[in-house]
Amino acid sequence: MTAGGKISGKSSGGKGRNLLPALCSIFGTLILLGVTAAFLPLTVPRFMGYEIYEVISGSMEPEIPVGSILYVKRAEPEEIIPGDVIAFRRDGSVITHRVEENRYVEGEFITRGDANSREDLRPVPYECLTGKTVWHFPALGRVMSLMSGTTGKIYAAILAACGVMFHMLAGALRERRQ
Repeated sequence: MTAGGKISGKSSGGKGRNLLPALCSIFGTLILLGVTAAFLPLTVPRFMGYEIYEVISGSMEPEIPVGSILYVKRAEPEEIIPGDVIAFRRDGSVITHRVEENRYVEGEFITRGDANSREDLRPVPYECLTGKTVWHFPALGRVMSLMSGTTGKIYAAILAACGVMFHMLAGALRERRQ
């Protein structure tokens, strides 16, 4: 102790003071990484030429269950072979069914949903083809649908703001320590 009652040397709380800003910074970074990672499956594939759809009917079960997410890549009609799962537009909707036959001369596909006992009533003209299903992931469609909706975007913005605020808090704690 020095005259006047002050303690000389380092304060006893130095390590604890360094820990809190570090934890805030780490937590903020984890939140920001989590928000970014959650949206990667929705954004990166689009840059690579994929369309992304959620399965809302059971016509392709059990292989592609309701709630799955589909990644569809553009394909030329002549490349499609029987057994391929294609996405096509019909009456304002996108439908995903398996190709039973590719009628090259007529320029159309005969399709059938895996859960359906018969082929679809109407052939699919080539011009309605959206693409070929490359990947599907069960249950992720509902999650992706929630995240891409207004509510999901609001939650993501709030979480990102929390991550930024944790970084700001860490900076303020470091400033205060000095």
